[in-house]
Amino acid sequence: MSFDAQKIKDEAVLWIKNWFEQNGKDCNAIVGISGGKDSSVVAALCVEALGKDRVIGVLMPNGVQSDIDMAHKLVNHLGIENVTVNIKEAYDALIKSVTEAVGELQNQTLYNLPPRLRMSTLYAVAQSKNGRVANTCNLSEDWVGYSTRYGDSVGDFSPLSNLTVAEVRKIGKVLNLPDELVNKVPIDGLCGKTDEDNLGFTYDTLDKYIRTGICEDEKTKEKIDRMHRQNKFKLELMQVFVPSEV
Repeated sequence: MSFDAQKIKDEAVLWIKNWFEQNGKDCNAIVGISGGKDSSVVAALCVEALGKDRVIGVLMPNGVQSDIDMAHKLVNHLGIENVTVNIKEAYDALIKSVTEAVGELQNQTLYNLPPRLRMSTLYAVAQSKNGRVANTCNLSEDWVGYSTRYGDSVGDFSPLSNLTVAEVRKIGKVLNLPDELVNKVPIDGLCGKTDEDNLGFTYDTLDKYIRTGICEDEKTKEKIDRMHRQNKFKLELMQVFVPSEV
C-alpha cells in the first residue's frame, strides 16, 4: 500500500487543530528545534494548523552545537518566533553536584541528562508563554526505544508517533521544507554518532520491518525485536499499585 503524504499531512494538520481546540484553545505550540527532520516537520505542521504566530521554536544547544545553523534555517524558513536557551551551565552544574553525591557517572547518564534538561526547558517556556509542548519522536525511534524517557520521549501532543522515518521525510517534502532539513543525517545529539551507527541497522531496514514484517537478516530482526520488547515501557503510563481495599 502506497503512502499518500499529502493526505496524511492534511490529516495531521486537522488533528493538531482539533487537539488544540480541546486541550488549549488559543495556546501556542512550543517546539524544541534541533534542525533535524522531525522537529522541522512538527513545527511546519503546527504552523499550518495554528498559524506562525502561535508557534514558538526553542533552540537548546549544550555549549557549542555544530549544526545549530540548521535550526536557525528552519525557524527563519517558517518565520516563527524563536528563543535560544543554552543548557550548558545547568548541565555542568548538575553533573558536578550529582558526581559529588554519588561518584563517577556512567556515560549513559551523561548522554541522557541533556534531553531531560531540554524537556524541562520546554515546559518552562510553555508555562510562561501560554504553550503546549510538542513531542517530536517518530514511530521508528519509538519502536526500538531510541529516545530518552522523560526527555524527548514526552510532551503534550505528538503528531509523528505513528509515522516512520521514511514517511516523515515524505511529509516534509509535501510541506516544502528545505531538502537539507528533511534529509539531514540523523545524529543522536547525545554522543555525536549517527542514529544508524548507534542502532546497528538502517532506518530503511527498520521501517520496512515495521510496515511489512519483513527483515531479510535474521540477526537484525532479532535485535529489533529485542529492543522493541525491552523498551515498550517507555511508551506506557507508569504502572501503579492498586490496593485490594480502599
